[in-house]
Formats: sequence, structure tokens, C-alpha cells
Amino acid sequence: MSSLRIAGGRIIDPANGVDDRVGDLWIEDGRIVAAPADPDARADRTIDARGYVVMPGGVDVHSHIAGSKVNAARIMRPEERRGEDRVMRRWRGFRSGTIGSVPSSFTTGYQYAGLGYTTAVDAAIPPLGARHAHAEFGDVPLVDKAMLVLMGNNHAILDALREDDPARVQRTVAWLLDSAKGFGVKAVNPGGVEQWKQGGGRIAGWDDRVDHFDVSPRQIVVALAKAVDALGLPHPLHLHGLNLGLPGNWTHALEGMKALDGHRVHLAHVQFHSYGGTPEDPGGIDAQVGPLADYVNTHAGITVDVGQVMFGDTTSMTADGPTGHYLANLLGRKWYNHDVEQEDGCGVSPIEYQDKNFIHGLQWAIGLEWFLRVEDPWRVAMSTDHPNGASFRSYPDVIALLMDKNLRDESLARLPEKVRTRSALGDLSREYSLAEIAIVTRAGPARILGLLHKGHLGPGADGDVTIYAPDDDRRRMFALPRWVIKGGEVVVDDGELRSAPIGSTLFTELEVDAATRSEMGRKLAAEASFHPSSFGLGLDDMAEPRAVSRPTPG
Repeated sequence: MSSLRIAGGRIIDPANGVDDRVGDLWIEDGRIVAAPADPDARADRTIDARGYVVMPGGVDVHSHIAGSKVNAARIMRPEERRGEDRVMRRWRGFRSGTIGSVPSSFTTGYQYAGLGYTTAVDAAIPPLGARHAHAEFGDVPLVDKAMLVLMGNNHAILDALREDDPARVQRTVAWLLDSAKGFGVKAVNPGGVEQWKQGGGRIAGWDDRVDHFDVSPRQIVVALAKAVDALGLPHPLHLHGLNLGLPGNWTHALEGMKALDGHRVHLAHVQFHSYGGTPEDPGGIDAQVGPLADYVNTHAGITVDVGQVMFGDTTSMTADGPTGHYLANLLGRKWYNHDVEQEDGCGVSPIEYQDKNFIHGLQWAIGLEWFLRVEDPWRVAMSTDHPNGASFRSYPDVIALLMDKNLRDESLARLPEKVRTRSALGDLSREYSLAEIAIVTRAGPARILGLLHKGHLGPGADGDVTIYAPDDDRRRMFALPRWVIKGGEVVVDDGELRSAPIGSTLFTELEVDAATRSEMGRKLAAEASFHPSSFGLGLDDMAEPRAVSRPTPG
């Protein structure tokens, strides 16, 4: 039985009501435990954390680190891998890899741990791609992983809705989640991707109809939210709504929230859904965070992650195929489209956010407005929608902006004048405390996900801990943790990566009866132009996925 004592640190553990209290933490066999009754008890190792800030390991609620679109981005952007500063050479037994906006699998884990993050959720995996994504998860060290399974354009779901069969919708959700060994349910541009794939153009409103299935986006998301609630899934419906990135889309975001009133819902990368103006007059775009944040503040069932834009070169990747196509045409850069038959489609394209560009500056300001306008930090999670708004490596920069109004004002002053007149960022004086940073980066995402064993430092929690040296330069403080502990093992020691355990894959356990498996398998096979077994969803082996459950290493 191994034990670790973290002695005398400034503990910040909002989930347990602890705000900068000096004390000790004890970890045994990978879990946090109560301090031993014997005051003379000794641990196998003691870290002297006097004067240091002790927080739970970071939890990323929305990222893209595995799957077909991530690998497409790695392939299509060789320019990101040229030069010594873009390559991580093999050293001290650690694997080599590349950096860029979409790091290779090993590098992804190393860099997350280097920021003090120990859990990451890939927010968009199609069921047919799940087993490959699980295989990739097995190559991402140092963080526990989970996936959200795409269902908003899935033919089996749309068929059940067309037949007005809510029980079948629920069975299908359970079957898809169990077969993919996913953690939660994701809807991306519900119905809109399928409509676009079939040549029907863009779906613009919640009550537009999806050709052939004759269902609306409103019906899709309400049915999925009901199924998620009925199944008791720990994480709410994770929603990427309509008209992402288009001027005037804030009204659709508000209507989507109202459609789901009474149900739990998590709004993904909400910054990209908060634009005023109209598609006919894109030059009139402005920030419309105010009315959306007001609605969130008064409706307890809604949580959001931001999708913060930061300036620099990155890669856009989205399971919203029509938006990927629109963006590529707008930018005139290379583009990759990937369709998953009967399930979804995605688009991948490089993008550079420039501080001299009005639209990019406005997006930057809108994201920060969301952090500052949502009154309860437990309901807004840190995200850059990695890599869409920026790499997750930008989190320390975002934290610095949230904690320092002067830094925000200096940054805002360098942007085009229209950014200051069309957003209210300059009028917001709120500055985050260390406890609030711990909430939006750790405790809050864990609670939103329903991960009771993460995001806190109480007995029974996973032994995932990050220890920072206090620094007035908040970016430097959160970019360079002194120690990172993963499952009780010190993986970053005195600022250096020392070991790289793989971590675990988290998924939601569901019971799906054999009749449902057989029914869904037959329907899939009958409607497809291929047999599902060739893509890893064989009728006989769905009950035995290759995913790995906590606490077994992946």
C-alpha cells in the first residue's frame, strides 16, 4: 500500500468549502483519504508544500483529442510539424511526438499534465468511430479520458422520432451509448448535418424539417434530453446548437434553451452562438452575451462551456459539416470533409485568429464576457473548444485575463475600435479569485460531468492533485505547476515530467437487453450499404467493447 502526504499547502477545494486553508492531504493507493489518527504517522513520501497552492487536478469538459477529425487534422497540417520547436524528441524513456494545434497522442497527455490537468473529455465521437477513438485513448498518457457520442443526426434516432416512438428513442440512446462505451450524449446541429449531407441545404430554425425523416431540430433535442434524463445519465445532453458562427445566431441559442426548459442541458462552446446582427448584414455583428447569460443565470438546469478564442494559428474541426464547409469557403483555405454514413459528418480547416481582425477580436471579447457575466462559476466551465478557439495550452492565458481587469483592458485597447463599441467587456470589472479559478477549471467541470470522484480533495476522491507556486504573474503560475499527482503518483516533480501512466477511460454503465441489441443491429444492417460488423459494431460482440473502465489502466 503506497502513501503520499502533501504537507502544509494552501488548500483550495471549493467542492468541500475549503478556500485557501493551510493543511495536509493524504493519498493512499491512488485515493485521497482522511489524515491518520496517529499524529506520528509517516507516509512513503512527503511533499513539503508550505506556501504553495494546492488544487484538484484539472478537468476539461470539452476538447477534441481523438477520432477521425483529429487524425484528419494531423494529416492535413504537416506545416505545423516542421521545425525543432514543433517536435518533442524522445527523452528519458518518454515517447516522441509533435506539437502544433493538434498534438500527437502522447504529446497531448504530456502537455495536459504539464498544465496540471488530469482528466479530458472528447466531446464529439460518432458511434462507428468509437472503437478507434478508444484505441487512441490508450495512447494518451497522464489524463483520464471519456467521450461524448454523437446522436443528433443518427438515422436510428431520427427513425424513432419519425415514428413518434419515445420508448424506442430511449432504447436507441442506451444502445448507442453502451455499444460505443461512451460517457454521454452529444447533439451537433441536430438534423442540420443530415439535411446538408443529403443536399437539402442549411437548416436555419428549430422547427425546420429534415427531409425524408420529417422531424425538426426541436423534436430531436427534446427527445434526446428526455432520454438522457430518463436513463439517469450523469452528464446532461451536451448541445451544439444551430447556426454556429453566423451573425444573428444568438436568437437561435436563446430559443434552443427555451425549448429545453425543464430538462438538464449543457451548452457547448457558447461563445460561438452569441452573435448579433443578421446573415444578410454580417458587418452589423455585435456581442449578445447579455440576454443569453441572463437566461442562464435564471435557469438552474443550464450549464455552459465557453469556447474562448485566443489569437494565433489553430485548426477548426467540427462535427457540424455544413459549418466546416462554410468556414473553409470563407477563409479560402484547405478543407477536409468526413461523412459517417447514417451518423454524422465533420469538417476540418486551418484558421488563424488575428488581433487586428474585428471579427476575431469580437469573438475574443464575447468569450470573456461569458465568464464574467455568468454569476455562478459552478455553471460555466473553462474551454477553448480545443483546438477550435485555441489550444488547451492557452488556458493559463485565459486564467490571467479573468483574474486581472487591467490586463483585459490593456489587451482590449490593442484591438480594433469596433470591438470596444460592440461588446461590453470594457464595462465588466469582475476579477476571478483563486477559488473561482479552481471551480471553472476543476470542481465545476467535474460536477457538470457528474464525476463524483474528481474535482475535489475530500476522502474518496481520485488522488489527482496539482500544486502551484504562487505568482503575481498568473499566466506563469498556471503554466508551470511545481508538482502534479495522478492517481497518487507524482508525475511532475519539481517542475519536470518524471513518469507517464496511461490513465483510464471513463464510460457510463448501462444495461441493454439482448432483444434491443438484436433489434438495433438488424435495423442498422438493413438500412446500411455495408454490414456494421465491418466497422466494429458486430451484432454478436456489442456487449464486449474494447473500452476500459476506471480504475483499470487503459
